[in-house]
Amino acid sequence: MAKLAFLGLGVMGGPMAGHLQQAGHEVTVYNRTASKANDWVEKYTGQAAATPRLAAAGAEFVITCVGNDNDLRSVCLGDEGAFLGMANGAVFVDHTTVSAAVTSDLYKEAATRQISFIDAPISGGQAGAENGALSIMCGGDQEPYSRMERVVQPYAKLCRRIGDSGAGQMTKMCNQ
Repeated sequence: MAKLAFLGLGVMGGPMAGHLQQAGHEVTVYNRTASKANDWVEKYTGQAAATPRLAAAGAEFVITCVGNDNDLRSVCLGDEGAFLGMANGAVFVDHTTVSAAVTSDLYKEAATRQISFIDAPISGGQAGAENGALSIMCGGDQEPYSRMERVVQPYAKLCRRIGDSGAGQMTKMCNQ
């Protein structure tokens, strides 16, 4: 099993992170509202971190499900951003539906840090997250996608690599 960080514990992210913990992964969570992270730890017995950077430290995969472009930039970049806590070779998996521009920027920034970035927006809503039945449309390099595909299985009924970076977001936009 893998060591994971999950950033964003809203109505989708909370259950998704829970499925990962229940599947036997070692999950550290972060949420900007610390009480949500503490409640998640009580329910699933994982760990909570005070910042995205601390959550990402030592994780093989960092997974996000946050609200929008600004939220995603905030958890990735800056003095306490996840990118600073990630080791070379780690994979960042973003389930947030964001703009193609943000996806492109973060993919490029991740590459300068020797980490991989997979855009992986989800479809299926809260019920899909709770029931482990989400569809995931992915864009990014093949090798890190192959590694992350097995990790997300606890909450995915379907996970497909559509193409290069940005392809997941473009597919989701066409599907709206």
